[in-house]
Amino acid sequence: MSNARIALLNAAHAGEETCKNFEREVPAELVNFDVTACEFPETLSFDGCLITGSRASVYWDREWIGQLKTWVGSAIRQGMPHLGVCFGHQLLADVLGGSVENMGEYEIGYRTVEHEGTSVLFEGIDRDFTVFTTHSDRVTRLPPGAELLARNDYGIHGFRQGQVFAVQFHPEYDRAMAERVTRGKDELPEEKVQRVFDGITEENIDAAAEATTVFENFLSFVRDRQPVEETAESA
Repeated sequence: MSNARIALLNAAHAGEETCKNFEREVPAELVNFDVTACEFPETLSFDGCLITGSRASVYWDREWIGQLKTWVGSAIRQGMPHLGVCFGHQLLADVLGGSVENMGEYEIGYRTVEHEGTSVLFEGIDRDFTVFTTHSDRVTRLPPGAELLARNDYGIHGFRQGQVFAVQFHPEYDRAMAERVTRGKDELPEEKVQRVFDGITEENIDAAAEATTVFENFLSFVRDRQPVEETAESA
């Protein structure tokens, strides 16, 4: 497989910018689907699937979220590898039988996460590594049979169940995205927002670049697999 073909299930409401972030960091052919507009692949003939972040919560009663859960559940049962980021991490946990809850607070900014050192997803990444985070929901209970891959003092930051991988942090963010997201957090106290801006430094940006290795590792996982040929409707 010279160039993996990946379905990008784009749950962001600023979808074009999110797509560009993933296209910049993921060395694969990405096919973008705006799932907030109920756009989904008509077939499962992809090498894998990436689920993005979102302003939404997985427990909201929205038509597109329900359809997304149904499509993802079907694709997982047919053996398609998945990688979820932030909202995608939480959605995969929910689909697989885990729990997602509101934190009652916000984790945002460059933070340190520790991985367990046993997963292919984190090969080549220091055990303690820097990432950009922005979320107010978290996975509070792993799906049955899932392996904890990474965590910090806010909770679970990565898990695996079979061919499904998920991370809470944002390996696709660059400086511009970190600044834009932080600038948009009007609901947070001004002093907290300023602390996040103060942490957007060249040192942290350079350190967080290591986390993009999860994309390369995920693609290595799917590289020798055959695409699933069944249609989503028949899955």
